[in-house]
Amino acid sequence: MSAENSAPSTDCSVKPDLAKAGPRNVVKVNGVVVSRAMISRETQNHPAANPVGAWKKAALALVIREALSQEVKRLGIEAEPARDSEGRRETPDEANMRALVEREIAVPQATEEECRIYYEKNRERFRAPTIDEVSHILIAADPADAKAFAAAREKAGQAIAQLREAPSLFADLARALSQCPTAREGGRLGQIGPGDTTPAFETALCAMREGEISSEPVETRYGFHVIRLHARATGEVLPFEAVRERIAEYLAEAVSRRAQAQYVAKLLARSNVEGIEVGSPGDLNVH
Repeated sequence: MSAENSAPSTDCSVKPDLAKAGPRNVVKVNGVVVSRAMISRETQNHPAANPVGAWKKAALALVIREALSQEVKRLGIEAEPARDSEGRRETPDEANMRALVEREIAVPQATEEECRIYYEKNRERFRAPTIDEVSHILIAADPADAKAFAAAREKAGQAIAQLREAPSLFADLARALSQCPTAREGGRLGQIGPGDTTPAFETALCAMREGEISSEPVETRYGFHVIRLHARATGEVLPFEAVRERIAEYLAEAVSRRAQAQYVAKLLARSNVEGIEVGSPGDLNVH
């Protein structure tokens, strides 16, 4: 083999991962080419396990967009761009495609019976959050300072040992030891719910019973905590009337997504798509 044939390519105009990502077939929709450059730019919006997967997702998204754009022109649709709740304005193309989908897809509203059936089958989804009445003692330490962190753990452990013998001293120890502003109130955090504390604190709290004091120091990014669970109010399932509107919106959204996928699948079936496999309706998304 000659040196010329064995020399590696020095062409840096295309990134190697993107150059190998998609098939060499030219992607077309009814004869209109979806360029490789467009697909490569679109891949950033379609995370995947590998470049090939991202390329295929991006190519399919652009094929759908092109098919919808062509249908908009065929039907002569022109729509006024809308703004979302955050004030972002649609582009004219986005507005026209939205209008096309709204025109072609009729989404029925969920009936009272359908909402009730969903509610009965998914009651646990509508349970109010559990509320805990909690106190704690914080022995603060920087995790980056190994010596101080170890000392804080030992100090928290000593407090727990003392509280095993005399639980009634919790408030006094909190006032004396805790480095949280709640120390002056005996360590009381008051009523807290899911997401109100750090994940590690919440995990430890969930494993505790009413009246219990943590058996081991609870480590968080702030240091070490000694936790006391005074009381727990388990959230009750909300009544149907309180969640009926939320259920109706969810069911309408689910039906709308399925209808959109089916519409796009039919549109692509009528189109001449080359260079990529379209897949099933479940793989399609109008957005």
